[in-house]
Amino acid sequence: MRRPALYSRSSRAPQAATPGAAGSETTTSTAPSAPARQRFGFPSAWRRNPSDPRLLWSVIASLALLLVLSFSLALRPVGRKLTQDDIDAAVLKTLETTVLPSAATAAHENIRPSVVRVMGFGHASSHGKGRKGGKGGKETDTDAGDLIERGIGSGVVIVDKGIILTNLHVVQGADTIKVMFADGLESTASVINIQPENDLAVLQAHKIPDDLIAATMRSTADLLPGDQVIAVGFPFGIGPSVSAGVVSGLKRAFRSPEGRNELTNLIQFDAAANPGNSGGPLVTMDGEVVGIVTAILNPSQQRTFIGIGFAVPIENAASAVGLHPF
Repeated sequence: MRRPALYSRSSRAPQAATPGAAGSETTTSTAPSAPARQRFGFPSAWRRNPSDPRLLWSVIASLALLLVLSFSLALRPVGRKLTQDDIDAAVLKTLETTVLPSAATAAHENIRPSVVRVMGFGHASSHGKGRKGGKGGKETDTDAGDLIERGIGSGVVIVDKGIILTNLHVVQGADTIKVMFADGLESTASVINIQPENDLAVLQAHKIPDDLIAATMRSTADLLPGDQVIAVGFPFGIGPSVSAGVVSGLKRAFRSPEGRNELTNLIQFDAAANPGNSGGPLVTMDGEVVGIVTAILNPSQQRTFIGIGFAVPIENAASAVGLHPF
């Protein structure tokens, strides 16, 4: 690295007079003396003519400038160190004047990219054309236009390569399964595993979005009655829809009116759920999945919500995929 030039502070020493050649006369010359240093005082022009008005106005202007500078320095506010009380007051003011999103809104924003619509299609029994015996005795249809929607439900992505959890009863008996992701992308899907004792099915989507986000799962070990939750899904095909409530109870049992196997160790909740919510996630206020919505209780024949819903704990659901992250 280059070093800066160094400069000496010493002044050059005066050169001595050069003596003349031997035998010659020495000539002495007198150099003109340096002008005398001017001492501090009034300008010489004023000393010569003190009554000159220009000089008087220059002095007045200088004094006025000094006066203005003095006042500006005196009026400058003195900086004050912020205290904790100042910070608390500012935060409180912000909270009072700024509308923050609700906890349910924040939870939904976290889970929204992972929720999918699940549709099951089957052959229209009223159409007798094109049917023939298929593999394993199952009827197939050579006319793809003969497929009609048999059921609709919800699902949640738990692995970002397109693995989806839903209810078994949503896709059971379907000849073709389709899923629609949060960005609108639609894909067919295959059932890769089932867990009948928990009414669960695991789907693999055949096509997925480039930026697919998997949901975060949370253990139910510390879940308590009264904890706030949301249910996200497609009730009656409308959605995605969000309903909010609380955990009403734990370790519940339920047997459907159709007489399916009794489901046990369920989470009871009171967030509104209706047909179409099946297979959707039950989510905490942190946006983490604690269960898969699977059933609603209604003593009448109406399949509508009256305040009691059930979800399979996520530990059981994750085991259907071979995962147990807790």
